[in-house]
Amino acid sequence: MVCLLSTVHSLGMIVVVNVQLCHTGLTILNGSKMTESILYSRTGHVGRLVLNNPERHNSLGQEQLEGIQARLAEVSEDEQVRVLIITGAGEKTFCAGASLQELSAGQMSGDCFQVTTGQLAELAIPTICALNGNVFGGGVELALCCDFRIGIEGSRMRVPAAAIGLCYPLSGIRRFVECLGVNLAKRILVASEEFDAEAMLDIGFLDHLVLPGQLEETTNDLAQHIAGLAPLAVRSMKTILQQAGAGAIDSAQAQALSQLCLDSEDLQEGFSAQREKRRPLFKGV
Repeated sequence: MVCLLSTVHSLGMIVVVNVQLCHTGLTILNGSKMTESILYSRTGHVGRLVLNNPERHNSLGQEQLEGIQARLAEVSEDEQVRVLIITGAGEKTFCAGASLQELSAGQMSGDCFQVTTGQLAELAIPTICALNGNVFGGGVELALCCDFRIGIEGSRMRVPAAAIGLCYPLSGIRRFVECLGVNLAKRILVASEEFDAEAMLDIGFLDHLVLPGQLEETTNDLAQHIAGLAPLAVRSMKTILQQAGAGAIDSAQAQALSQLCLDSEDLQEGFSAQREKRRPLFKGV
């Protein structure tokens, strides 16, 4: 059987994307591992996670979150994956958050949310969130866990925790403050303010805003560009930047990462490519 949760329309806390595979009933389609609600595939150095439950606004339940953790662990161990794209199916909603049905019934663990979002945010490789529509609740934090966010014109964003009487989890509040600042976090969480696409771009939630028909091309272009960069340098700088954002840089680790890049074959390849006026072929060593 396939692990699958058909949840009600949701707005919950924190949501993350990845593939949930359990027991039997798994099918393979065009190289993708597939269940009815979550898809994962890899093409070259680019991994792709798709929330595939548009009828439920791509909401997620407890079992999906547990599957996400397993799949993110697999991605982190796959040295061939240099960048991960996260997106949703359909044209209306990227992710509506966690299932309100499971939340209200006490069937969803807040710890599971925190572990999952933390795991996504701490992924060593760069992550790109392609928001194919509106984003609500925990879907907003899911996007913030990614390094880059691309949205489409006509979309909206809102976290309705205060509107339903929910205090957002501490780790999530901290993430909003670290990524957007305390004043914007208050507008999003305390005031439960709704933002349109242009406002999302203005406040820095989105890095790029495109027409719906341009989302896939723009996302793939960015992913391919990043995948062609030196993996050691990319991962090292992401680690240091995340520590800087959290206000606690590990100087010894930063120095070790810098030295690792200085001693790498990739650096020599980069120098050679510059001299020979060709594209470098980095190996991540």
